[in-house]
Amino acid sequence: MSDSEVRGTPDAGDEPGVRRNPTPSLLTALLAEGLDPGYAAAAEDRARGHSLNRPLHAGLWCGAGALVLGLIFGVAYAEATDRAPGTEQVRRDIIAQVDAAEARGTDLTRARDDLAARTDAARTAALSGDAQGAAVLDRIADLEQAAALDTVHGPGLTVTLADPVARPDLSDRSRPGADATPVIIDRDLQAVVNSLWASGAEAVAVGNVRVGPGVTIRQAGGAMLVDNQPVPAPYVISAIGQPSRLQTGFVVSDAYVRMSGVAQLYGAGFTVADSDDITLPGATAREIRSAREVGGQ
Repeated sequence: MSDSEVRGTPDAGDEPGVRRNPTPSLLTALLAEGLDPGYAAAAEDRARGHSLNRPLHAGLWCGAGALVLGLIFGVAYAEATDRAPGTEQVRRDIIAQVDAAEARGTDLTRARDDLAARTDAARTAALSGDAQGAAVLDRIADLEQAAALDTVHGPGLTVTLADPVARPDLSDRSRPGADATPVIIDRDLQAVVNSLWASGAEAVAVGNVRVGPGVTIRQAGGAMLVDNQPVPAPYVISAIGQPSRLQTGFVVSDAYVRMSGVAQLYGAGFTVADSDDITLPGATAREIRSAREVGGQ
């Protein structure tokens, strides 16, 4: 078979003047022209004086932008200035309401204590006239002592818990008195109080609040509440009893180990001290609607 037979006869379209694989025009343009046609058009416009990047136009646009930004900041500052007096007035009103509520609570507490003293005096005068009445008074006194309603004093032990002192932030002078994150929690106070009871305490108080039957120690937000009364830090836990017995039992308790670890790890304050005379106030009497004696002899 000849070479011409293998290749076949040329088609009608295979004329000598026609290219079968023409070079794309875009590739030819890229190879022939090094710059984009837009550069040439921009140069031509600049030569004719039609340039859009004139310094005058740029300055006008910058001035207009600065004017708009100034207007926005001015309106925001005016609104903030108008709101400041109202916010300060609301703050003063809230503080005044809080102060009034605290004053009213103090007055009610004094009135309650006065009425309680008058009631006790009238009860004593009515029952002290005979032996049966005297026995009733002795029984009432024993119950009040068990309910922690009377004021007591004597030697004992004082345990003080305190949150770590905030380190000064020299980089922020606007917050010189920023407080550290609280470390002492309600479970710490509960553990210490329970350990003092187990060590032989006869009466216990947290701050100036007596711990009696039904008294709770809990946290509400950032406040520590003992019998629903706020107690500020540092938390002073006082226990009346034989100091040597209290200290011997407390230093081997789980609460002592717990608070020693908290003091070492987080820098919390933890001190234990003896006292010759501690005075604890009476607890608040609660209204009892029903009661049942259990475990009687």
